Amino acid sequence: MSQFTGKSVIVTGATSGIGRAAALEFARRGANVLLVGRSADALREMTADPSAATGRLVACDADITADGAAERIVTAAVTAFGGIDVLVNAAGVIATGTIDATDDAKWDAMMGVNVRAPFRLMRAAVPHLKERKGSVVNVSSVNGLRAFAGVLAYNVSKAAMDHLTRCTALEMAPFGVRVNGVNPGVTITNLHKRGGMDETAYAAFLQRSKETHPLGRPGQPEEVAAMILFLASDDAAWMTGETIAVDGGRHLTCLR
Repeated sequence: MSQFTGKSVIVTGATSGIGRAAALEFARRGANVLLVGRSADALREMTADPSAATGRLVACDADITADGAAERIVTAAVTAFGGIDVLVNAAGVIATGTIDATDDAKWDAMMGVNVRAPFRLMRAAVPHLKERKGSVVNVSSVNGLRAFAGVLAYNVSKAAMDHLTRCTALEMAPFGVRVNGVNPGVTITNLHKRGGMDETAYAAFLQRSKETHPLGRPGQPEEVAAMILFLASDDAAWMTGETIAVDGGRHLTCLR
């Protein structure tokens, strides 16, 4: 439980969902965590009550898609904590659309947040990860492992994230840096509502997930966060390039 004591961790998407759950659990286990998010108010709320944390929580208000954001985030972590041990790319967006209903703007938005921003942040963090033989955990989706209709750009962006994880793992292995990913199924977060679902549609979506996920329910952010922390820990020291489904068995099923 204490193996993250004194470690420096960056978590994007840290103010909600899986990112928030992971960030708080790292802090509970002694890590110093740079919380990256777009909402200054949400960041203030997280850092205002550090009672559950044994490590430091430092806010970094940033749009990860902005030019120079990756370098600013990395500099903030190094300035605050002296280096980087773990990078968690948890920020992500989703939007619906078949191929004929996906315009360039929607495609670019999916790729910008879900692929280009994590790529830029990993690239900027490379020297510091090498120095400490650190670890990266990317938050992908079961949609990266399997095709689902109606969310074309999201599917492709997550498949790209998975291969980015594998390729980077291969390149960074000689330096002792590990890169892995998690592929959640439907998890109760704000992702889909921010992607356009109203409350009625979201309730129906969660109800339907009881049928599409073999374990009979959607997941909780803390369940995915547990795998993130495992992959970042020394317990996973001989694992790299893995993209692991944490999805109630959803990746096992055919179209239904």
